[in-house]
Amino acid sequence: MNDLMYPDTGRAVVSILERLGHTVDFPEAQTCCGQMHANSGYRAEAMPMVRGFVGTFRRYDAVVAPSGSCVAMVRDSYPRLALGDPDLERGVAEVAPRTYELAELLVDVLGVTDLGAVFPHTVTYHPTCHGLRMLRLGDKPLALLRAVRGLQLRELAGAAECCGFGGTFAVKNAGVSAAMLADKCGAVDDTGAEYVVAADNSCLTHIGGGLSRRATSTARPIHYAEILASTGSAS
Repeated sequence: MNDLMYPDTGRAVVSILERLGHTVDFPEAQTCCGQMHANSGYRAEAMPMVRGFVGTFRRYDAVVAPSGSCVAMVRDSYPRLALGDPDLERGVAEVAPRTYELAELLVDVLGVTDLGAVFPHTVTYHPTCHGLRMLRLGDKPLALLRAVRGLQLRELAGAAECCGFGGTFAVKNAGVSAAMLADKCGAVDDTGAEYVVAADNSCLTHIGGGLSRRATSTARPIHYAEILASTGSAS
């Protein structure tokens, strides 16, 4: 999703890591992690993507994704999907622990919170479900945002509540999803922030769509990686 719809997020991750002196590669053999298929019950269809991910990223010291959802798929679901295939089990056991959401890599592995970023805007942060509940990112993204010069962070009421996206949940349970989205958008509006920030562009697509249909909404969605890569005002 980032590669096809939000390439600026991927570029931001590369910019951040290169600024810190790391060598970044983008293997073109990579594909979707297979989460959509596995979560919808299509295990057999997901397995080629699981094997492809392991084969593609096995040789790297670290794998980073600007998506708590995708990282949770690799670390939580891949070990279960690989059961019964000894070679794949070994591959997953090697790759999964080295696969990080961006904040995890920066804060836990590299020990960095201040990236020298500048973003003179008001921002509110929505902790996405996979990052919050499966990866337990805690305040790592917030620590990174608080170090950004000029950024004013405004608390989001009910921040830990799901935005209603949930991948195919939004399609299969549209009414419930829309009600959850309305609550989240109302909370964003109440902050008066210029931007709503999250670790997953899938959730930001959902929230951004909801905000765009509200006449009173002015907040714009943005991935926090793009803020961390910024060295001046955003357009």
